[in-house]
Amino acid sequence: MAEGPRKVNWFAIWVSVGVVVALAAVAIFIVTLNNQDAKPEPGQAPSAANIDPDTGAILVGDGASNLETYIDFMCPVCNQFEQIYGETIAAMVDDGSITLGIHPISILDAQSQGTEYSTRAANAMYCVAVADAEASLPFMNAMFANQPQEGTPGLTDDQILQIAESVGVTGIESCVNDGVYSDYVTAMTEETPVRPGAGGIGTPTVLLNGEFVTLTGDPEADLRAALQ
Repeated sequence: MAEGPRKVNWFAIWVSVGVVVALAAVAIFIVTLNNQDAKPEPGQAPSAANIDPDTGAILVGDGASNLETYIDFMCPVCNQFEQIYGETIAAMVDDGSITLGIHPISILDAQSQGTEYSTRAANAMYCVAVADAEASLPFMNAMFANQPQEGTPGLTDDQILQIAESVGVTGIESCVNDGVYSDYVTAMTEETPVRPGAGGIGTPTVLLNGEFVTLTGDPEADLRAALQ
């Protein structure tokens, strides 16, 4: 006997389709979660023995007292601070009086004609610190020695790389050009302590053992005497 037309079980088909769609949706959801977990927050954090993982401070020396400086490479007052206090700070690091924690931050991006120089320079400071801890302080000093004026585009990435090379650091081209730590710089900038009574973040901000330092222009009185 000839069989009649076979009936199609549409219910079973639609259930199967629904299961496939549901499984696909779950797979997409899992991939999305994994991608979110793989992205460090805030931004990619620099990782090295000389970088405080909690504060982002680039550490120089190993003294018992802690001197924290928050600097913007476009800030002319920061440059003045380094000219006045830098030699004394370096001596205090060398004689074991302090551990210096340098915080490169970016509050003056608006002063570089859209090039975000403050962020780029701070990112480069982290690139150097990760690559060669001993070059951190020389690089900072060299950057200030070549500081551009506010309102200019600032140094190019190639110029920054040349400064890094002048203090013995090479092989950080992708770190600098890609702004690997730029998001981290932005996040850490928001964590800068604000002096009581101030209207917002200022540079340089200087703390000695957690206390704001009043800068009078006399490094011996402001720093060494404060440790007595």
